[in-house]
Amino acid sequence: MESEKIKIYTEDNRYLGIAAREDIHKQGHWHKTFHCWIVSREEGADRIHLQLRSSGKKDFPGLLDITAAGHLLSTETVRDGVREVQEELGLAVAFEDLVPLGIIKDQIRQENFIDNELCHVFLYRINNPDLRFELQKEEVAGVVSADFQDFSELCTGNRAQAAVEGFKMADDGTAEPFAKTISKTDLVPHSQDYLEQVAVRIQQVLEEA
Repeated sequence: MESEKIKIYTEDNRYLGIAAREDIHKQGHWHKTFHCWIVSREEGADRIHLQLRSSGKKDFPGLLDITAAGHLLSTETVRDGVREVQEELGLAVAFEDLVPLGIIKDQIRQENFIDNELCHVFLYRINNPDLRFELQKEEVAGVVSADFQDFSELCTGNRAQAAVEGFKMADDGTAEPFAKTISKTDLVPHSQDYLEQVAVRIQQVLEEA
């Protein structure tokens, strides 16, 4: 995976060339990613779904993250990014069913890891609360959901905690109920501006529906 070839850009989206994924994160090159947030309508309330990253992941194992996301390879278009939903969650989603939320910059900086992303962000909104996930176990260990308003307030700093519930895969491959009260430390450390922009833009779509 670290040898995957990915296009690199300037911060203002000018194409520069192609580099290996490993070098991108070492040198902090800007690159494009696909992010899909899933929100379902359940008993009159909107719930946002988060993936639980596998404990075997190199980066941010065991933390909660975007419902489905991934890097766009040098041979792929943004449209091709929808494959991440199928690969990680086992959901067959058409690109046309996604609501574009625009490009949002995201920066994560840690020792020996600089992740500068130009994120193509989408919302997949459904009315079916009974989602059937088939997880890519190397990537995803479970899926939980939170009340959208609670999660939005957590992202914007207006709430310290939020309740999530869902399932986590056991070692024998069975799904076990999973519930927890989380804070922002339980989330992958996306930049504050990214989280706020996501919350605001999803809210706008939900209000317009």
